[in-house]
Amino acid sequence: MDKGLAGIYENLVKYLLGIVAVTSVLILLLIFYFLIREGAGLFSHVSLPGFIFGTEWLPDAEPPRFGALPLITGSLVVTTGAGIIAISIGIGIAVFLAEVAPRSVREVAKAVIELLAGIPSVVYGFLGLTVLAPLIKDMLNLPSALCAFTASIVLGIMALPTVVSISEDALDAVPREYREASLALGATKWETTWRIVVPSARSGLLAASMLGLGRAIGETMAVLMVAGNATLIPHSIFDPVRTITADIAAEMGETVHGGLHYQALFGLGIVLFSITFFINMVTDIVFARTSSKRGAS
Repeated sequence: MDKGLAGIYENLVKYLLGIVAVTSVLILLLIFYFLIREGAGLFSHVSLPGFIFGTEWLPDAEPPRFGALPLITGSLVVTTGAGIIAISIGIGIAVFLAEVAPRSVREVAKAVIELLAGIPSVVYGFLGLTVLAPLIKDMLNLPSALCAFTASIVLGIMALPTVVSISEDALDAVPREYREASLALGATKWETTWRIVVPSARSGLLAASMLGLGRAIGETMAVLMVAGNATLIPHSIFDPVRTITADIAAEMGETVHGGLHYQALFGLGIVLFSITFFINMVTDIVFARTSSKRGAS
């Protein structure tokens, strides 16, 4: 290819990538602007601390009370439980597939896991409601198994394919020379996996974990079906809860466009957006620090 033509092609690709990057940032800012525009009117009736830390969510009361703390707490409890399940089990499965399992088992298992990722969330919710909840109720002798614990298990299973798939790709991307050098120095297979392969893939494992948490915190239908839908601050993981996403889905159809309840739901959207942004920011900071330490070493 002619050097002049290659230069033009390179500049064209560079400009296109720049446009895509700027467009992505612009879309993000427009989403945030839309949430602020629709929800800002709420704060002329309720203070921001009162909205965030209020303990009563009673939109039909007189006067209505919009305290989002029970919904925020419910979301955090369910997401934390789902993250513990999905990240611990998912990374373990990924290590087994990448380092231990024969190729035939690995190919079949990856196909099944990717198939699980395509199952609609309402199916997970239906199975959780009709199969998992009665099983947990009988095993733990609970008055009702529609609670944060059941929702965490369902969301953990839903996030599992994302964590496994990305983690396995990250582990598989570690150069084979690292494994061979470690084994040549006398390390066992397990020591090589635990001390060489996993640390080398930690950035990919971190990305998989954050995507799994994002899947859990943004899920609506499944958690709406199995979490119990009680707008109360949970004192135990076996208490019924309602998450931010479930509340928005359940109540948005009953609101008057532009009304106070409508604005309160968009206020919840702002809170959810802020939580997600905070998680991504912390992830970027941790990733930058781990990358700098690895570069320094």
